[in-house]
Amino acid sequence: MDYILEGVIGAFQLLLSGHEETYSAVATTLKVSTLSIAICLLVGIPLGFLLGYGHFPGKRALRTVVDTLLALPTVVVGLLVYAFITRRGPLGEIGLLFTIPGIAIGQFILALPIVVSLTASAVEELDPKLRLTLKTLGATKRQVALSSLWEGRYSVMVSAVTAYGRVISEVGVSMMLGGNIKWHTRTITTAIALETGKGQFSMGIALGLVLLTLAFAVNTAVSVLRRRA
Repeated sequence: MDYILEGVIGAFQLLLSGHEETYSAVATTLKVSTLSIAICLLVGIPLGFLLGYGHFPGKRALRTVVDTLLALPTVVVGLLVYAFITRRGPLGEIGLLFTIPGIAIGQFILALPIVVSLTASAVEELDPKLRLTLKTLGATKRQVALSSLWEGRYSVMVSAVTAYGRVISEVGVSMMLGGNIKWHTRTITTAIALETGKGQFSMGIALGLVLLTLAFAVNTAVSVLRRRA
């Protein structure tokens, strides 16, 4: 049991001393997850709003597909994206494999169903009288849509934070598409897996503490937003 205590002590020493390699993994994680979520929100919120607000043939089937994709395994996403961006793939010439944008693409696919599904649910849970009231007041279709989205803003923000928590803690996509390259594509989760396998418990515990802190912040934000919603 001594090695566990030594690992914890060493972890705090690494964090307090500003260990460059440790914080490099943290910086890479924040960079790639923020990039993927920013793109995901730009695409996912409009799609989720249309899915929840609109009425069209096949809506129920489409909603079932989106909800099913919520459980999409990270390694499957990594495999599919890898097949496209590897040198022999159709997008191989772009050079996305083992880069931060490459990881971001995989995380985008992983997070998109979350944003779309939860945004659609947020819109569907709005007061049915809201749309009628806005139309009675002379609002245009665009104004009705924007006002409805604004009313459900806290629930939409929950979808964003939930998706962020999903991508920041995943390991399959980051490992397969990033290659766990030191100082370049090594994230918190891939670094923990590597350092633990090497017996470097101090760094693994240090990064684990950072990841737990980020997860706690995400869950706290979700709780606050849900209460407001």
